[in-house]
Amino acid sequence: MNEALNNLLTRRSCRAYENRQVEAEALDAILEAGTYAPTGMGKQSPFIVAIQDRDTLNKVERLNAAPMGNPDAHTFYGAPTVIVVFAENDSLIKIADANLVIGNILNAANAVGVDSCYIWRAREAFESEEGKALKAAWGLPEECVGVGNVILGYGKPEGKRPAPARKENYIRKI
Repeated sequence: MNEALNNLLTRRSCRAYENRQVEAEALDAILEAGTYAPTGMGKQSPFIVAIQDRDTLNKVERLNAAPMGNPDAHTFYGAPTVIVVFAENDSLIKIADANLVIGNILNAANAVGVDSCYIWRAREAFESEEGKALKAAWGLPEECVGVGNVILGYGKPEGKRPAPARKENYIRKI
């Protein structure tokens, strides 16, 4: 099978991580792949923030968990790296662009042997006052919106599940 197709078919979300940081070379490759995602009219509108600093990561995790009513929840499952992807603004096209970046990041991680998972609630996290302050500190435009978080690391076996069977009638050929 083609290596690229195999990568797409074997990527799985991971929800338990070793206490081992993603190497710089692997992270750089993953981030670069994110920048090559297709975007509307080639505008490259998303912003990518990679976080490996433990204090910042913990702060973002608390912001991510707060909308669930439990700011102490471990929504990042012990992952040592978090990538937050932002859309330039709240337009559907810009949000779609950011999600394509996330897809590239997830698949690139698998290609270089790094486990990952897409974690929701970036919008809510960065609409908070603390989230807005982080965006400003990172030099992001005020109007940008959080789209999603990608947690990265080296997964523990219990963090990985096999792929479920594909649903019937998923595809229709006309």
